[in-house]
Amino acid sequence: MKLLHHTPDWNASPPEDWHHWQLARLRDYLNHRVIPFSAHYGRMFKEHGIDPHDIKSLEDWSRVPLTSKQDLANPRDFVLMPNEAALRREPGMIFDVLLHGRNAAKEHAEAEFRPILLTSTTGRSADPVPFLYTKHDLHNLDISGTRLMLAGRSQREFRHMNLFPYAPHLAFWLAHHAGLGFGTFMLSTGGGKTLGTDGNIKLIDKIQPDILIGMPTFIYHVLREAVETGKRWTNLKRIVLGGEKVADGLRARLRDLATALGSPDVHVMATYGFTEAKMAFPECVGESHDASGYHLSPDLGLVEIIDPKTGEPVPDGRPGEIVFTPLDARGTVVLRYRTGDIAEGGLTWEKCPNCGRTCPRLLGPISRVSEVRELHIDKLKGTLVNFNLLEHLLDDQKGIAAWQIELRKRNDDALDTDEVHLHLTAEPGVHEADLELAVSRRFHEATEITPNELHFHTLAELREQLGVGRLLKEEKLVDHRPKAHTAASHVALSS
Repeated sequence: MKLLHHTPDWNASPPEDWHHWQLARLRDYLNHRVIPFSAHYGRMFKEHGIDPHDIKSLEDWSRVPLTSKQDLANPRDFVLMPNEAALRREPGMIFDVLLHGRNAAKEHAEAEFRPILLTSTTGRSADPVPFLYTKHDLHNLDISGTRLMLAGRSQREFRHMNLFPYAPHLAFWLAHHAGLGFGTFMLSTGGGKTLGTDGNIKLIDKIQPDILIGMPTFIYHVLREAVETGKRWTNLKRIVLGGEKVADGLRARLRDLATALGSPDVHVMATYGFTEAKMAFPECVGESHDASGYHLSPDLGLVEIIDPKTGEPVPDGRPGEIVFTPLDARGTVVLRYRTGDIAEGGLTWEKCPNCGRTCPRLLGPISRVSEVRELHIDKLKGTLVNFNLLEHLLDDQKGIAAWQIELRKRNDDALDTDEVHLHLTAEPGVHEADLELAVSRRFHEATEITPNELHFHTLAELREQLGVGRLLKEEKLVDHRPKAHTAASHVALSS
């Protein structure tokens, strides 16, 4: 790639420096890495007659077709695979040969392009899609992981524990590389699937870490069991969460549990990431416990916010779907990728009020487009129900220790109407009848419908039902409806 002028500072550069730099980097990246070496984008840019040199503004860039999950049916087409002849003609390669010799230049190309690691999407709504990394990508993972540490005000002498499951999953590998990049102690336990909840608690007892990193639901159940068994973890300073949404109510519960364990001033810090980005974006830790948005890495990726219905860009600060384009990735590369995630507060370039950084931020909460579903109360009129809101409502509701929403078919008949069942565990001392009344009322206020039935369980029963420590992501919303051979689906809920 051609050498660009000095990269702006992630901590302090103003927006105008970033805007100019990102467009220059994008043109260079497309010309010298993506279009020549990506089967999919080589075809696409040719078919649409798009010349990267003509991309002088974000408006120009918005005319490039979006990429969605449906386009990834053949993942190989999205892997950068240069042929040797084309690579030899690249100015960067010629310069490398002249400066370091042919053998060294070949080794550099191997490190840049040869895939050595695979992660995968979780495959909940579609078949899992593999994403390949090269050494170049792992270096970028070190950078984004280090920024997670910096945003969280970690220190090298801190002891970190990574409770994400061992899996070909971004969350585990990012936490691992955060430790490598920052140069600090990082113990990876493999989560509940490897050691179980008890095994993780025993290790935390021995290590007495400063920072816990993992899935929100699993960390919650680990802390809760630790409190119930009288543990004392007085070193905790941060709880870093990834892989799931984090409601304000859950943050408050985690802080309360940490206080009960002897760590009264823990900061709960969420991250937002997805497989296709090959990185995650952290909240920061400042004087306040309030969330101030996810701090992006504008040197590694370009983030846009679009109207999910029209695909058109929306102004800064307006809600919309998150679209991502890498600016320095190798291996598997997707451009203008539709995440299906909605940033309710949009994108902002204003200085962070918490940490003072000037890098752009995504303002949450962040929710899934797919979780807004049409439920047919009768056969004539449908009601849009946002299950993202229900998740936050249930996490924020006092008195609930754990919950799960289940969709069923009446009489287990694929052609019959749908039902919503809510599974709950009440906090100790909370009467189930009182909780049922409060939850049903709030459910109705948020959706204008009421669950068909509420089921109360012990915490152990619901932990098993959720898959805590057994599944990569706990199943908080499950669909147990048998599939019909018809597209029609009617939902009848008690009101």
